[in-house]
Amino acid sequence: CVKRNIPFLTLFAFSSENWMRPVTEVQGLMALFLSVLKRNEIKQLHKNNVRLKFIGKRTDFAPKLLRSMQEVEKLTANNTGTTVIVAVDYGGRWDITEAAAKLAVMVEQGKLAAADIDLDLLHSRTSLSDFPDPDLCIRTGGEHRISNFLLWQFAYTELYFTDCYWPDFDDAALQQALDDYVQRQRRFGGHDHGESSNE
Repeated sequence: CVKRNIPFLTLFAFSSENWMRPVTEVQGLMALFLSVLKRNEIKQLHKNNVRLKFIGKRTDFAPKLLRSMQEVEKLTANNTGTTVIVAVDYGGRWDITEAAAKLAVMVEQGKLAAADIDLDLLHSRTSLSDFPDPDLCIRTGGEHRISNFLLWQFAYTELYFTDCYWPDFDDAALQQALDDYVQRQRRFGGHDHGESSNE
């Protein structure tokens, strides 16, 4: 993505539902996260001018991991290349619920009228409110579902499914997905000129 000057990349690293996996598997994933956030990895991010940001609940992570996440966000905050957004302890339903709850508190405090809540206001309270909606979602591993990922943001996102597993998803696999994407006509709910309205 960096080589292709793709401005934003969001990775679904750990879902809210992943806590239900075996304890040893969860512990292994946490250890993997920590290893990725080591200093040498941060240097690589700087070398590629990558900014790293995390979205998700965060409340159930160990303090050491949280500190590492906050540190790498701070250290890469001024990088101007690709922004890599890592979703950890994240769920699309959680994201929407959190956004609605924030607005409900404002209404309760008299800072907002319920009648003034609209799509833009709700969007402004979601985890990715500072970023554009994704153009393309690549789902690896042969699954044909989005698994509670970015439900609000995926309204008009193009979906691409591949049998390739994530560890094997290399540059050639990415290019294949992008080649497929550029062949599509994105209408965002509308129709091309001359299309039947019954389509």
